[in-house]
Parts: sequence; structure tokens; C-alpha cells
Amino acid sequence: MHGITSTLELPVNETGSLRAAPLTEFGSVLSSQQTDNPLTESAKIMIVDDEEFNTKIVRRYLQSAGYKNFAIETDSTKVIERCRVEQPDIVLLDIVMPVVSGIDILKARDGDPTLERIGVIVLSATADSSVKREALDLGATDFLNKPVDTNELFPRVRNTLMIKAHQDHLANYAEILELEVAERTKELQESREQIIHCLARAAEFRDNETGQHVIRVGMYSRIIASELGFSDENAHSLELAAQLHDVGKIGIPDAILLNPKRLTSGEYEVMRGHCSIGKTIIDPLTKGEKSLLQQHTQMGAGIMEGQDSPLLVLASTIAQTHHEKFNGTGYPLGLKGEEIPLAGRIVAVADVYDALSSNRPYKKAFSQDECFEIILKDRGEHFDPQCVDAFFSRISDIVEVGEKYSD
Repeated sequence: MHGITSTLELPVNETGSLRAAPLTEFGSVLSSQQTDNPLTESAKIMIVDDEEFNTKIVRRYLQSAGYKNFAIETDSTKVIERCRVEQPDIVLLDIVMPVVSGIDILKARDGDPTLERIGVIVLSATADSSVKREALDLGATDFLNKPVDTNELFPRVRNTLMIKAHQDHLANYAEILELEVAERTKELQESREQIIHCLARAAEFRDNETGQHVIRVGMYSRIIASELGFSDENAHSLELAAQLHDVGKIGIPDAILLNPKRLTSGEYEVMRGHCSIGKTIIDPLTKGEKSLLQQHTQMGAGIMEGQDSPLLVLASTIAQTHHEKFNGTGYPLGLKGEEIPLAGRIVAVADVYDALSSNRPYKKAFSQDECFEIILKDRGEHFDPQCVDAFFSRISDIVEVGEKYSD
């Protein structure tokens, strides 16, 4: 390709070609081109030209300006791979090269985030303005014609490196912010999960000394949901929400909740009310309630945070519908079949199984076989057949949870 020259008076040999000159012949002029740019020490510059002599001249110019880190490539077929591996800050690129042209290299950058962040200055002897336009359209940062004027080369290299450094800073800053947001989101999620655990335990301690019932029901529900095809995230949400299924027990008097005898019809009606109480506890605040809380500024904002959370909406649904029956004879709404939300149908199986297999004030725990027989007998009556089938498909996991978290 055409040799690279400069506005400096470079020495030539007898044939008129450039010959390498010692820096002392033009050192005083080059020193005036140097800057205090800190990037000269660290920036990695790749020089691409199929004529090795041209790469040496350009490198010599840039060394005189303080740049020290270079990668030289005369085989254009290796440029893309070297850029991916070495990730230079800037490429000084010739256009007219055999096999793979500079335009081909620019095209290969398109859509590759790693390559697109590398600044490219084209050094070309072509006088075709359409080539210059194409190179710039393809993402070249700048275009310099050969012979290259060092008065243009130095500031344009400096400016391109500064742009690259700024882009790298923004990219790193964005990554840092993303990590911080992810960490903060994780912390908020963990704090909300802890609140759910506490509220669920508070309800369960009303009639269960250990509070393990809500843990088991949540885990049984997750196992069933997973077998039904729930994603890991959705199954986890169901596990958390299911732990609030009996939060309405907070509103049931001890005389009824802890009664070891069979309840009267009136007491039973009060006990059934825990579904509606639970929904009321979890449901979003009314506009009037929000208005009152807003008078307390920060406290009100803290209490209201998360009231529209999908997790609390799910918990509210479960609290209200986990005592509905597939045949329509359940309470409090008398829903039937698929009218009952799937979450409620899943927790119904999990809750009844745990009630059957656990000691309660009014009964002793049934044997494992008796529990399975009752669940299977009520398939299609009390329980959604699909949920029962999923339950038995994962029966070994169910039993393991029951043993691990037993009272």
C-alpha cells in the first residue's frame, strides 16, 4: 500500500522511498506534539497495515508522543480475532489490504459489543470519498488520508482514546449500578420474606407451639406446584404465600381456636371466618385507610410499601380460597372446580395433608397410610384431581419434608 508520510521533512533514499530516520532528526518537532494525556502510558494501540514498513513509521511517530503499548498486525485475516483476544483501545486501520479489507473488518464489528467499543481511525491513501463515507458509516471514529500529518494524527488518537476511556467508565459504572440494584433488590426481597415468615409464625403460634405447620404447608405447596409445571420463581412465591394461609386465625378467639372438643355450629361459623379475616389482613388498604396513613408521612409510606405486591395478592387469594372444595361445598364462597384459583386448590391438598398427619388439640395424627387414603378418597370431591396426582407423583419429597420439619 502507499507509504505513510508526514508534514515533517522525512529523509528519503535515492529511489524516493521513505527511509527510517533517527528521532534526533525531528525530535524537537515531535516533542511539541506530545500532550500530558495519562492514556499514553496505558493505552493499547493496534496498527494494521499489510506493509510492515508503514506500521513501523506510525509506531515511531506515536512512541515519540509517549505511547508505549502497541500491537502490530500485517495479516488482515487475523485482525478480528486479535481484537477479541487483546482488546486494544484503538485500531489504526488501513483500508486497501489483500483478502480482508479494512471495510470488511469494520463490517465484522457490527453487533459485537466487544469490538464496537474499540475506537478505529482509518489511515488510507484512497481518494474515493465514497470509501471514506462508508468507513465512517460503519463506525470508524475518524479517517485520515495518507500521507498522514502528525499534527492531525496525535490529537485524533488522543481524542479517540479519551472517548474510549469515557465509554469504558460509563460501562463499568452501569455494571456497578446494576450490581448495587440487584443487591438492594435481594435485600428488600429477603426482608419481605422475613416479614411473611414472622406474620405466618404469629398466626400459627396461636394454636401450634412450634409453628412448623406453616413451613410444611408452604413446602408441600411448592412441591405440588413444581410438579404441575410452575417455574422455580413462581413455585417459590407460592411457598411463601402459602405460609400466610391461616393468618386469619389471629382474629379467632382462643376459646374457639384452642377448644379440644368438637365445635358447636356457632363456634364453627366463627372458625370459618378466619378465611375472610386472613384476606382482610393481607389485602391492600382502602383509599380511606391510605389517606389516614398518609398523614403519618414516613410511617404511613413504610406500612403501605408492597401493598400491591404480587406476592401479597397471591397470599390474599390463598387465605380466602384454601378451604374451598372442588365439588363446590367448601367455604367461604362456595366456589367449584376451576372457579377456585389454582393456588387455593394446591394449598388445600397441602393443608389438609398436614392437618391429617399432625397432632391437633382435638385429635391425634393419622398414620401415613391413613392420610394417603383420605387424600385419594377425596380426589375430585374435596381436591382438584390434578393437584392430588401431582401430590402423589412427588410423595417421597412430601414425606421427606414432613419428617425433616416434624413437630
